Amino acid sequence: MCRSIKTLRDAEPPAGDTEIEAAALQFVRKVSGCRKPSRRNAPAFEEAVADVSVATRRLLEQLHENTSSAG
Repeated sequence: MCRSIKTLRDAEPPAGDTEIEAAALQFVRKVSGCRKPSRRNAPAFEEAVADVSVATRRLLEQLHENTSSAG
């Protein structure tokens, strides 16, 4: 795992869009092996960051719902 990605679950205050996008960017950088994509690869890189952000937000929302309904 990329060391600069921090745990977002149970963050106080809850993780916002900025933190989620930063984590998604770090993940995509790690997977792609590049810090800054070429112009040719930038659209795919940016789309991947957006997709990972959406998936992360959904995951955090579902984990929160599962934790609160367990009590």
